[in-house]
Amino acid sequence: MAEGELGGSEAVEAVRLGDQGVFAELAQRYRHELRVHCYRMLGSFTEAEDLVQEALLRAWRKRESFQGRSTFRAWLYRIATNACLDVLSSPARGREVGVAAGADGMRVPMAEVGWLQPYPDALLDLAAPGEGEPDAVVIARETIELAFLAAIQHLPPKQRAVLILRDVLGWPAAETAATLELSVASVKSALQRARVTMREQLPERRSEWGRRASPSEEERAVLQRYLEASDRADLAALAELLRADARQMMPPLAAVYDGREAILAMWRPVLVGPQAWGEWRGVLTAANRQPTVANYVRRHGEHDFSAVNLDVLRIEGDRVVEITTFGVELFAAFGLATRL
Repeated sequence: MAEGELGGSEAVEAVRLGDQGVFAELAQRYRHELRVHCYRMLGSFTEAEDLVQEALLRAWRKRESFQGRSTFRAWLYRIATNACLDVLSSPARGREVGVAAGADGMRVPMAEVGWLQPYPDALLDLAAPGEGEPDAVVIARETIELAFLAAIQHLPPKQRAVLILRDVLGWPAAETAATLELSVASVKSALQRARVTMREQLPERRSEWGRRASPSEEERAVLQRYLEASDRADLAALAELLRADARQMMPPLAAVYDGREAILAMWRPVLVGPQAWGEWRGVLTAANRQPTVANYVRRHGEHDFSAVNLDVLRIEGDRVVEITTFGVELFAAFGLATRL
């Protein structure tokens, strides 16, 4: 029984009296979007899964506190937000954003967030309610891309929550204040400060990327050329696809390969020459509404291709401008095999 099919008082009573069936159906309806919310708060796909489980457990334990003054969805968001804030304020988390910089001295947010993980687009699609539902929101690229996720990690926890609730989810200031137990004035002040920090942390051309949920035709063409050049280990073709000021990061490492030549110098030994790893193969996928390539290699003397890493690309025009490389830990979440 979905929330929209229940009268307000009926929903309140069913949940408060411990109707597991009603609670489970309502919770499952919002589970995927709550995971995205926790992911924005934490930057880690793995932690987000843990936190949404924790939030639903808290909601069940606190079911008698659901009075029906807000929607069940808003009540769950409040619990999930506060569960994330508890983690962010815990000494056990022990994470500080560093001060990594590129060769030009500019800050590189993604290189400073070692716990950053990608989020499969297939799971993002599950988080959007059906068309026509009152809470339906397209998970737009600019609110889930890696640059945004990395930049938001530079905000203090309460500012982070305010920015997400107000600017991403579009909650009113009063509802945000109630959720975070702040005054409306404090929410407005926190939002103003958060926006200033985000402008400082996001790439200069961020505003030009536009509101899209999937790659453009031009991006797809560049992605196909990138994939083919990688499979051929064609450094000349790859060089043509990289913008001169392209960057590559590899969380959790703080290393930044800054510029086309630095990237090619790092790639060259594994692609060509006597130390080359072997035959490469790429598989297209998508993460954070960005084109993504899962890389595999068949080493000399081996029969199968083994998973190596996951490259999430940012493409501007006809060039690759940013590559964020992750390990194989989340291949299963993307539905990818570790051997081909």
